[in-house]
Amino acid sequence: MAAKPGEVWLADLGLAAKTRPVVILSRDDPQAPRALVAYVPLTTQNRGSRYEIELGRVRFLNEMSVANVQGIGSIPANAMTEIYSWARELA
Repeated sequence: MAAKPGEVWLADLGLAAKTRPVVILSRDDPQAPRALVAYVPLTTQNRGSRYEIELGRVRFLNEMSVANVQGIGSIPANAMTEIYSWARELA
């Protein structure tokens, strides 16, 4: 399943041996020159930065969270392990 912009996936970012929720930025491109997906990580550590977007109460997160725009990155598509089930319904 290809990730679509705005979907929230769990991804292995190589941190602390666990998966993290990320918002997908990349467009769905079946002929992409690289098998990479651009993302913004979600975190519960709100530092009050201008580069953090508060998400408010979101049903799939246990705590108030922010999207850390300064943490933008890319990962191989196969590092994404699971899409949140509700996101399939929205896509």
